[in-house]
Amino acid sequence: MRSLLILSIAALAFALAQTTLIPALGVLKEELHTDSSGVAWTLTGYLLAAAVFTPLFGRLGDMFGKRRLLVISLIFFTLGSVVAALGSSLGVVVAGRVLQGVGGGIFPLCFGIIRDEFPRERVGQSIGLISATLGIGGGLGLVIGGLLVDNASYHDIFWLSAAMSALAAVAVQIWIHESPIRTPGKVDLRGAAVLGVGLVLPMVGIARANVWGWGSPKVIALVAIGLAILAFWVWLQKRTAEPMADIVTLRRPPVLMTNVATILVGFGMFGAYILIPQLAEAPESTGYGFGLSATAAGVLMLPSALAMLFVGPISGILGARSGNKLPLALGGATTALGLILMGIWHGSEWEILVFNTIASVGIGLAYAAMPNLIVDAVPPEQTGQATGFNAVVRSVGSSLGSQITAAVLAGSVLASTNLPSDSGYADAFFISGGIALIAAIAAFLIPTDGGHQHVSIASEIGAASPLPDPALAAEV
Repeated sequence: MRSLLILSIAALAFALAQTTLIPALGVLKEELHTDSSGVAWTLTGYLLAAAVFTPLFGRLGDMFGKRRLLVISLIFFTLGSVVAALGSSLGVVVAGRVLQGVGGGIFPLCFGIIRDEFPRERVGQSIGLISATLGIGGGLGLVIGGLLVDNASYHDIFWLSAAMSALAAVAVQIWIHESPIRTPGKVDLRGAAVLGVGLVLPMVGIARANVWGWGSPKVIALVAIGLAILAFWVWLQKRTAEPMADIVTLRRPPVLMTNVATILVGFGMFGAYILIPQLAEAPESTGYGFGLSATAAGVLMLPSALAMLFVGPISGILGARSGNKLPLALGGATTALGLILMGIWHGSEWEILVFNTIASVGIGLAYAAMPNLIVDAVPPEQTGQATGFNAVVRSVGSSLGSQITAAVLAGSVLASTNLPSDSGYADAFFISGGIALIAAIAAFLIPTDGGHQHVSIASEIGAASPLPDPALAAEV
């Protein structure tokens, strides 16, 4: 239990950083003397760095030890937090966020440690709990970020991240045993560089689309060139002796369809995170806003974040009994239901609270099932690499959800109020819900693993309780 707690703290530090800045974007725009396009890079830079370095650190963990690389990831995250905390210009803050993103290997490395060292009957639920922290941290980050923005400054957001990640790094080094599984090889720096360029170019186009126009030649060119480079990356990986990503593994139907569903669920999750705070903080004079402070808007989302904490282990039990595609499909469908209901009814705080909780239950089910599906589908020595790439596509989906929902709102701004219209919020919720529904369909298309070994009900109940052997509990 001690090891699981330490890994959860490490994962939570990274998860919080994804959303704590969202309530502070308005303040950052003023204090860093930039515009909306510039301040968006504090989110985009973080997500892109995570997308590039997550598979790289997963691979290094397979080669040199998952605990060692987890500590290194946490150190990078701490350094990035300190740089951003000290920054008073956009360039410095973005540089710090990029360094934070380098710590994206935290999640796949945690998954690998759990698979290598935890008792078999505890693996599914432990991975589910760690996965749930991504959604929990995202929701709590909105609350904590709002509190710090309303009562302190944006600098304190980064100091909190630095303290958490530094504490986790020390705890991991002292109390987590090194993983015994190694996969010797080389680091594919060339592949990492090509992947980075292929991901950055489309994201730059999407980030600037509100300024240039979605149909502008610049946006189309950046997206097209980026996709072409990603296609070249796939070709290059097939012809690299020791690639950063095993394309044969990634093309396996269970892995491929899980990654597709991951992108789509990530889209819906961040669509909600972008939409709800803005809706809640909009003035009541708009006819739809609640006029809440940043703190109150975050508190409005807290029940949904807490719901994810309880859903993660349930997803693990459900996956152990019926296969992990079931909780992923249910998660996508439930997320879609909550988002669509918010698109129809969002005129009161209670409607947002209830429907967002429904959507968050779906996100919790889905996020806990994703890594378990990957772990089930790949050999043990490829766990870090495969779950790392799953985290990459999750970052890509989150970035797309943020940018596209923001673009929908921007396109609905009324000249009379200079604020988005009610129909703009409804359309954005419907789009996010539709994407989540496609994720559910993708999950149903995941081939069933005939070799999946389900455990007994007694084992599931035992896996959810403390280990009876004190010596074994001390090791774990």
